[in-house]
Amino acid sequence: MASFEPAYIETRNQGLLKEKIHQAYDILKACTLCPRACGIDRLSGEKGICRTGEHAIVSSYCPHFGEESPLVGKHGSGTIFFARCNLLCIFCQNYDISHEGEGVEVSSQELAEAMLSLQATGCPNINFVTPSHVVPQILAAVDQAAEAGLRIPLVYNSSGYDRVDTLAILEGVFDLYMPDFKFWDPKVAEQLCEAPDYPERAREALKEMHRQVGDLVLDEQGIARTGLLIRHLVLPDGLAGTRDVMRFLATEVSTNSYVNIMAQYRPCGRAGDVPRLRRSITDEEYQEAMETAHQAGITRLDERKRVFALRWF
Repeated sequence: MASFEPAYIETRNQGLLKEKIHQAYDILKACTLCPRACGIDRLSGEKGICRTGEHAIVSSYCPHFGEESPLVGKHGSGTIFFARCNLLCIFCQNYDISHEGEGVEVSSQELAEAMLSLQATGCPNINFVTPSHVVPQILAAVDQAAEAGLRIPLVYNSSGYDRVDTLAILEGVFDLYMPDFKFWDPKVAEQLCEAPDYPERAREALKEMHRQVGDLVLDEQGIARTGLLIRHLVLPDGLAGTRDVMRFLATEVSTNSYVNIMAQYRPCGRAGDVPRLRRSITDEEYQEAMETAHQAGITRLDERKRVFALRWF
């Protein structure tokens, strides 16, 4: 494969990255970054559902070896975990981070320095976890990091609850998108995250992401360079709607979609509020999900087991 240059380098060289930063920060004046569309002035300190104002809150950053195989390489994916969230699933396995906001506010310069530190350790990418509510802050940090020598691709690792207009700003910045597709049924989405429009917004978002970057492309070492990876967490009693999600991916995105069907659900956060979420999934439920994917025509599946290692600020 020819020498790789991340998309944001050319975008920056053309002067377009600065325009994207200004465009994204303007949205914060009456915030509609995500489908929640709170409409509050975050630049003046107002906070909506994501409880985040002008500055991003970072919980931790680390070389992460539990991510999908194409992201990890020998040195781990360069993962930056943002605190707070725009979706707020009641069963979140990082409840202290997403709901309770465990972390510290950082400037764009501090965020850029974290990115450069991860690159220096050999990470093959910078992986932004829960980025939907901090797009302007990320763009500003990428600009500064690129000025200082950042040259590895960026991963937009979101819940899938993203606004297409915001994703359009990111075109030419992110080479890799890694969204979840969590729920197919609006009633389930309303019960578990008070977002009945989640399935529709996720469908729109995944199609836009695929339009921008296409199917996943790997280099000679099997490391992701560009493209779309999709995560789907299997939930007890079929609550995630796996069959419909896989059918959608095969018919409206691509049969060559790279999908991680995840088995690690366990009751966390306020999962006990919903009786059907009070247990982990069974081996039979996971195998059924895998078979469902194959039946739909999705065969490019990630099977790496997930582990966790964090470094705190």
